[in-house]
Amino acid sequence: MTIDLEAPAVVRGTLHVHALMVFASFTVAGSFVASAAITDRLDPGVLNLIRFTIAAIAMGIVVGFKYGIRWPGWRSLGRYTVLSFPLVAFFWCLFVALHTTTALNTSAILTIVPGIAALIAAVLIKERLGWSKIAALLIGLVGALWVIFRGDPERLLSFSITIGDGIYFAGCVAMAFYTPLGRTLHRGEPAPVVTFWVLVTSLVWLLIASNVHLAETDWGSISLSTWGGIVYLALLPTVVTFFAYQYATLRIGPTRVTAYYYINPTLVVLLEAALGRGFPSVMTIPGVVIVIAASFVIERGAATPAASLNSRPVT
Repeated sequence: MTIDLEAPAVVRGTLHVHALMVFASFTVAGSFVASAAITDRLDPGVLNLIRFTIAAIAMGIVVGFKYGIRWPGWRSLGRYTVLSFPLVAFFWCLFVALHTTTALNTSAILTIVPGIAALIAAVLIKERLGWSKIAALLIGLVGALWVIFRGDPERLLSFSITIGDGIYFAGCVAMAFYTPLGRTLHRGEPAPVVTFWVLVTSLVWLLIASNVHLAETDWGSISLSTWGGIVYLALLPTVVTFFAYQYATLRIGPTRVTAYYYINPTLVVLLEAALGRGFPSVMTIPGVVIVIAASFVIERGAATPAASLNSRPVT
């Protein structure tokens, strides 16, 4: 099956993709709250190893029923291993960083991903970005920071950099490679199949990351609340977002996919308000409007290279 990206029917046909990305963004917002709650209870490598193992089992059940699980071959396994590295690096850096930084700082740093991903996509897959889209990326960053700092210059000026911020920044740079690499390394497999094997190969990286901490873990002392947080992270932010990003990247392009990072701070603020931690001030509203406007420009104008999609099957 081939897709003519210029056809109006295809544009209308991507609405479900954007709906999926909005849902995935909600799960990511929830993951910040869950991650902050359990980050001090387990080694980052061990925690993510448990999380990815649960996610791989859950995704394996889905893939097994729908497609059947078959050995992909060493070449394909190599592609999946390369693709899994940015994700493992990002999540490992997040949990390490939360030991020495705050959710506020990590939310601010996360907003650099769309811009970096756009530059990577321009190099790897020749995704075209006009000046209007570049401006929208920068404006979206401003809007996201406005939301994070509640439109308060004093909050912005008090933003301090820690070693955790540097670690998380490295993780965000790694994550920026994920969607362009997903497009480059795709060979026509269904998104659930890619997601499953990416999760499986992630376990290799996490076994290396957890090393001696795995043997030192007191499994009996892990609380039910910690297990609950890990299961949430495994089934929603991991399985749902991995699938959503892979599925959406092939249909709307990496720049449009990563543009959804801009709305994460707004969703985190709303989630914290729902949990009784205070509703954002009126000064937050302009930032929300800026983010929505910038995202709209990016979603409408960041073209996905037709040649790449037309040369590969879309299932």
